[in-house]
Amino acid sequence: MESTTAPPGTRLRRSLTLWDLILYGIIVIQPVAPMSVFGVLSDRGHGHVVTTLLIAMVAMLFTAFSYGRMARAYPSAGSAFTYVGQEINPALGYVTGWSMVMDYMLNPMICIIWCSQQAHVFAPGVPYTIWAIVFAAIFTFLNIQGIKTSARVNTLLAAGMGAVVAVFLVAAARYVFGNPHQGAAFFTRPFYDPQMWNLKAVLGATSVAVLSYIGFDGISTLSEEAENPRRNILLATVLTCFVIGILSAVEVYAAQLIWPASQPFPNIDTAFTYVAGRAWAPLFAVVGFTLLVANFGSGMGAQLGAARLLYGMGRSKALPQSFFGVLEPKRRVPRNNVIFVGVIALAGAFVLSYGLGAEMASASASSFGKISAGKPGSWAESG
Repeated sequence: MESTTAPPGTRLRRSLTLWDLILYGIIVIQPVAPMSVFGVLSDRGHGHVVTTLLIAMVAMLFTAFSYGRMARAYPSAGSAFTYVGQEINPALGYVTGWSMVMDYMLNPMICIIWCSQQAHVFAPGVPYTIWAIVFAAIFTFLNIQGIKTSARVNTLLAAGMGAVVAVFLVAAARYVFGNPHQGAAFFTRPFYDPQMWNLKAVLGATSVAVLSYIGFDGISTLSEEAENPRRNILLATVLTCFVIGILSAVEVYAAQLIWPASQPFPNIDTAFTYVAGRAWAPLFAVVGFTLLVANFGSGMGAQLGAARLLYGMGRSKALPQSFFGVLEPKRRVPRNNVIFVGVIALAGAFVLSYGLGAEMASASASSFGKISAGKPGSWAESG
């Protein structure tokens, strides 16, 4: 690989607006995030999916605000690696950084796996291996083109997923108002159903609902590419959580009106596709394709964030600076890191299953949370 050492003084290109940051966060989290876990949340929360998502949103807003406050103090691509290292201890910052790297690398890995499996279903004549190589190559190619290219792709993906969500909501409204229902209680039951309410079950489901918001922290890795980072990182992080929370609540509220919790799903893992199909038959396939697009955007965004985090660690000499701490001069992107993450993600896609990768990602996120919040006075509790 040719040297990509940038001339002295070369920095990441500061060109991302507040809107770009919000779109990045929305794409990584996914506007259709609750669709994947809808069945599980309905089962565990005794039908109170809206309530669990809104409770989770409040909790995540506090975390988002803490990230924004720390980004204001340390507007660095190193994100929590820098925050913990500066506020607590450099060694603990190093451990935190590697915990984040593990999480950020697993995300594009499982997205490649899921996208390749789904694409193989759509086009069974193309082997899974070829699809995995194609998706890994596309992720890497787009992220190498520069931060503005990534921002434009995010805009297109957000527009596409937003259109599908809008079509679903229109179809849901037509279905609900085109069929008989039981007065005002019918519309409040998704929030509180006295016949099925169980506080312990709702709180238990809330711990799963939090996963719908995982990924907003990636916004902080773009601190050195954001315009006015001390203001915009905080606003983008909080607004992303809020927008995703409200949008998710609206989606599952409509879904619960279409398919009451008292009616079992054919398969809780794919419950939302059955809901969409009941609202309007063509949506059964459309939702499946939309989830493919969502995982594409999430995987590409996670690779971008991982590359920036590795750059921050390399620049601080926590990793070999000659490889991880350099930029490609023309586009000002950490090209070595983008390629490195792409290769690791592709290799993982060949040896891991989606289920195992998701379990590893969940365990990694939990470990990171314990590291960052486990000490009194830590950055996670500041603000």
